[in-house]
Amino acid sequence: MLELPTHQRSKVHSVDARVKVTITLAWLVCINLLPGSAWLIFFVHQAAIIPILLISRISPSFVAKRVLVALPFTITALPLIFTGTDPHLPVLNYFGTQLLYSPEGAFRFFGILLKSGLSIQVAVILAATTRFPDILFALRELKFPSLLVTIIGFMWRYLFLIREEANQLMRARSSRTSVIANSRYGGGTVFWRAGVAGGMAANLLLRSLERSDRVFQAMVSRGYNGELPPQPSIPLSKCDRTVLVSGIIILLILNMPGWLAGV
Repeated sequence: MLELPTHQRSKVHSVDARVKVTITLAWLVCINLLPGSAWLIFFVHQAAIIPILLISRISPSFVAKRVLVALPFTITALPLIFTGTDPHLPVLNYFGTQLLYSPEGAFRFFGILLKSGLSIQVAVILAATTRFPDILFALRELKFPSLLVTIIGFMWRYLFLIREEANQLMRARSSRTSVIANSRYGGGTVFWRAGVAGGMAANLLLRSLERSDRVFQAMVSRGYNGELPPQPSIPLSKCDRTVLVSGIIILLILNMPGWLAGV
């Protein structure tokens, strides 16, 4: 099964999933509504994340690895450094050719970088302390579109099927590939292995489509009508309601200086 590493149970784990999903979404909105120049508020949000990580007993390396994997996607905002508004200042003079950058564009880029890092950390806390079925239940309870919730649920479940198909292809490749003696290329040259990898990717796509069709037919034969089975709704406890209200108020207090400064 494709699961996140199991952490020790903590008080954060025991909070109702609806409360955690609501606070997470509100936190993401608050972070991304901050102006790019609210550096101090960004560090305040980071300071608020650290104690939650400690209470949740989540390893810092666990969070750091996921942040490092996702942050390279922010490279798409890198052109802001050079295409921002005037004035443009020289940063490099190479044989009479100057490379100019925009200070405002640079600030916007680093603001996006900080927002992305904070958002990923918040999302990781939710994923590491909440079972995925509970997240789906919370989304349904919060009246998210049922089609969207269904797509998310199936996307998660099909990851297991795709991984199973990929493992079968890797085992088949290993059983048919030998390491040539006195050669640093295991089973062929780089170009040969690239061709094999391309064929495996195409084969994986075809097998996944066929497998998904068989799974869907099996679901229909068992009464699936396009919607997930309903689950009984349980009222929030007094403690969970307190956590929800307190979390929203704290987020508003954290963001208020940044919003006022951006006005």
